[in-house]
Amino acid sequence: MASPRYSQVSLDETPWYHVVSRCVRRAYLCGVDHITGQSYEHRRDWVEKRIRQLASIFTIDVAAYSIMSNHYHIVMRVDRERVADLTTHEVIRRWAQLYQGPLIIRRYLSEKRNDMSPGELNQVEKLADQYRERLCDLSWFMKNLNEFISRRANAEDDAKGHFWESRYKCQALLDEQALLAAMAYVDLNPVRAAMAQNPEESAHTSVQERIKEVKAEPQTTEPQIDASDEPEENTAERKNIPTAPLLPFDPALQLHAGIPFALDDYLELVDTVGRAVHPSKRGYIPEQSPAILVRMGIDVEKFIAHSDHFIERFGNHVGTPAHLIQLAAVRNTRYLRGMSRSRELFGSSSSSKVG
Repeated sequence: MASPRYSQVSLDETPWYHVVSRCVRRAYLCGVDHITGQSYEHRRDWVEKRIRQLASIFTIDVAAYSIMSNHYHIVMRVDRERVADLTTHEVIRRWAQLYQGPLIIRRYLSEKRNDMSPGELNQVEKLADQYRERLCDLSWFMKNLNEFISRRANAEDDAKGHFWESRYKCQALLDEQALLAAMAYVDLNPVRAAMAQNPEESAHTSVQERIKEVKAEPQTTEPQIDASDEPEENTAERKNIPTAPLLPFDPALQLHAGIPFALDDYLELVDTVGRAVHPSKRGYIPEQSPAILVRMGIDVEKFIAHSDHFIERFGNHVGTPAHLIQLAAVRNTRYLRGMSRSRELFGSSSSSKVG
């Protein structure tokens, strides 16, 4: 029986989540359909750009992503503290980039704002409170991502009906170990699927973008969305919304929000594990384990073994045994799926919760 969404997303437990959405009936989100020969590669740009646009509107930061042929993965951090600091005008301005809103909102954002009565301004404040909650809501983020993509894909295919097979799947990442495992799993998806030989060749992934930044390669101009391709009901989505950068690595924890590892350590880990799990190559266990695994007390062989089955081996929550036991006690349940896998993978590692 599926767990209700409120039990999977609880910001009191963790702000970090791994989400997955898959196309219905193995339809092609991207890639090349080997039966018809139709190429959908251009849709990767749609998904990648939309993720980054939504990150600039919502107070939800993207740590890792990969766009596959019939599904995508994202690792995100939900920042409800940041949304609380936004002014009413900023909240409404952000939300108006997605939805036209009622007439009173349009008046507030226009030159007529100074002519609005106290009662009208009070109504605006009430609407802003609703929008503020949505700006840090993972479900609203995913709704705006999946609906946007499905409408464009169905319009291009001249089709109707569901494009995604179900609601997005979600895993709460309870600690640093879980976050590290999820990010590596997401960034190595194209390598495991034999779509790329190594991380730097993995197109439309966060790890490739980070490697480009390290090498100081010039970034290509992102394609603009052609409004003529949009269904008419997508009027509010035709705006030229800016894109947000990826969440930075911050091992010293100096930023308000950041990934609590060093970028060099993470790239070393992804490179090592990627060379071990590529399906066209013979796996090997490196003589020298990546430093980040050594510091976190994770066995490299076990990490590589689990890197190919992260979703299947864990349930809605991923973390060290200590954090899973703590969560089970809070929820008054005797068992959480993935406990045995957690003991196997993280058993010797120290627990460190990510905030």
